[in-house]
Formats: sequence, C-alpha cells, structure tokens
Amino acid sequence: MNERLIGTVSRGVRAPIIRQGDDIAQIVIDSVLAASKSEGFELRDKDVIAVTEAVVARSMGNYASCDQIAKDIKDKFGDGTIGLIFPILSRNRFAICLKGIARGAKKIVLMLSYPSDEVGNHLIDLDSLDEKGINPWTDILTEKQFRDYFGIVKHPFTGVDYIEYYKTLIESQDCEAEVILANDCRTILKYTDSVLCCDIHTRERSKRLLKAAGAKIVYGLDDILNKSVDGSGFNSQFGLLGTNKATEETVKLFPNDCQGVVERIRDGIKAATGKNVEAMIYGDGAFKDPVGKIWELADPVVSPFFTEGLIGQPNELKLKYLADNDFAGLSGDELKEAISKRIREKDAQLAADKNKSLVGDMVSQGTTPRRLTDLIGSLCDLTSGSGDKGTPIVLIQGYFDNYTK
Repeated sequence: MNERLIGTVSRGVRAPIIRQGDDIAQIVIDSVLAASKSEGFELRDKDVIAVTEAVVARSMGNYASCDQIAKDIKDKFGDGTIGLIFPILSRNRFAICLKGIARGAKKIVLMLSYPSDEVGNHLIDLDSLDEKGINPWTDILTEKQFRDYFGIVKHPFTGVDYIEYYKTLIESQDCEAEVILANDCRTILKYTDSVLCCDIHTRERSKRLLKAAGAKIVYGLDDILNKSVDGSGFNSQFGLLGTNKATEETVKLFPNDCQGVVERIRDGIKAATGKNVEAMIYGDGAFKDPVGKIWELADPVVSPFFTEGLIGQPNELKLKYLADNDFAGLSGDELKEAISKRIREKDAQLAADKNKSLVGDMVSQGTTPRRLTDLIGSLCDLTSGSGDKGTPIVLIQGYFDNYTK
C-alpha cells in the first residue's frame, strides 16, 4: 500500500453571493459537492466543512438598525448619563453600534482602555507611556491630558484618531460626549452609576466589579438586542457582540440559533456521499499579529455552532520529544516504526477511555491543547480571509490524521 504523504489540507470553497432568505445549509452542501467534482478530490470521513458566520447571519436576515439599538438603550438606561466603557477601536465592529447607542442617550462618558483596546488596537505605544512616566494601571487621563502628553495619534493600520472619531460620532447624534482613559472599570463610577460594558472577553468580570462597587444600572453589549426590538434581528446569547457594519445605519448581528444549520450540512453530505463529516460555523480566528499586536478575536467566540464531533481538545504526542528522548538511539525505519507504535498505543488508550487526557503528560508538552473549534475555526478564518476571495466555505481534510495514517 502506498503511504499517504499529505497531511492536513484546507481549501477555500467558492459559493454564490448569499442573500437574505437563501437556504444556507443547502448552498454549502451543493458548493462542496460541486468543488469536489470540479477539482477531482473525494470527501472522507472526519472531513470538516465550515461556513463563515457572516453569510449565515445574512441568509437569516439577522440585522438591526441604529434606531432599534437606540430604543433598546433608552428602555434600559432611561435619560441618565451612560458610562460606556472599554469599546474596541473599530469602524467595522463598533462604530455603527456606538452611533445607535448615542442616538438613545443624552450624555455618554466614553472610557477607553489604554495603551490599547482589549483586542490589541493601540491608542498609544507602551514606550511613549514610559517616556512620559505614565502608569496605565493607576493613572486616569482626561482627553486634554492625553492630548497634552501625546497630541494627535493615529492608528498605524487605519490612520484613524479613534478618540476624535468616536467623540465626533457620539456628538453627531445630539448626544454630549466626554472622553477619559483608564483601565479599572470602577473608575467610571466617578462620573455615573449607569454603565454599559463594551468589552468582549472580560465583560463578566467588569459587570461583577461594577455591581459590587455600587453601580445602579449595569449592562453589557451582550444585553443589548438580546431580544428583538421593533422587529429587529437579535442574538439571545451575545446581543450586539460579534456585530459587523452592514450600512451606515445598520449592523449585521452574530448568527442566532443555528445548530440546525450545521446538522443539516452534516446530514446532507452523509446522504449524498455516505461520508461522516463534521460541520461548523466560524467567525474571527484566535491569533495575535506579531507586528500590529492585534489579537484577532473580536467575536465573542470563534465558533458559535458545531457538530458534536468537534467537541474537545487534541490529544497528541510530540514527535520531536519522542525522537530526542524515548527513541534517541533509533533512526530510519526503526525510528518510524517505534513512533508509530507509540501513537497507535495512545490512540487505543484514548478509544478505550473517553475521559483520558494527555494534558500534563511530558510526551504531549508543546502540543497546545486548545479547543478543537478554536484551532479549526482559526485555520478557517485564515483560509477564507476577510476580503474578496469569495470563499465563505472552507473544507478541511486530514485534520484528525496522525503519523500512522
């Protein structure tokens, strides 16, 4: 039997432009089957078929307007000053949300974290803080103090001065704006006891600390549009988290209640090919850019919906460790067989005991035991990109293979 020399393969699959009302599950099935026929490859058991959340939400019509956001803000906060804390610096991810929030408020005290936002977009670099003797953990800066220290600072990737951009956007909605910079969420209570937490991955801690410190009204972005408002789209779990700009007056929300979509994809491929595949919906990948320092994950999770075969973490052996330690005296075919035998023994042990894990075992060190959905979703995000590739579907083959396959 010939040895298979190719491991994991990730393919971007082209699809039609998705519109509201389209049957996204059937489009994914048809597109993957057409690609298989066109490119001359066969689907296999344990292949992963993934589709980006953007087209799933679009097909479902999960949109909301600034007016609908504004109504939810008014209903939850009334007429008091709103402390809006820790938003990310993004025209695509947050600006239209901010426009709607400001439309529903009379005054906003905007508190930005510094030197960067939660996902690594920098307002100022750490070296500049060091030069001015500023401690970001303790020092609170007004907008004027920031300008006196640093002047106009534009984001290196977007060319945007986010302090001015967000302040102007708030004021454009007939809402008064005040800007401060601080990193302790409780600082906002010096200005108002009504707070909207806009952080993504730290939101539960921010809410807990604010409530314990005496805040009267505390919500997160996940609490805004977690139900339909005047017929809007919504997300019952994440609210406005994971939104993207659709137009200057609307946002597309993270997909809502889509477990049935991934199961239909899985079942449709099984019916057409007899193969048992896994399916998932993915958003932002979870990785950090080494130059811009941006941590990509602006969505609340990498994958909101996936089939059950993608639950868990990899249990892998480190081949370098085995080669350099356990089998240091072997080489060639003898080394290959020894390592293969160890992997087969590991696979047999894991098959016999579903609760067994290699986490903490020396032979697995350095294998990064992240969740499968985070690893695979990040691979999908890098494969599909965010521009004009036109491949909102990703087919991954060989991901669950190892050296013995």
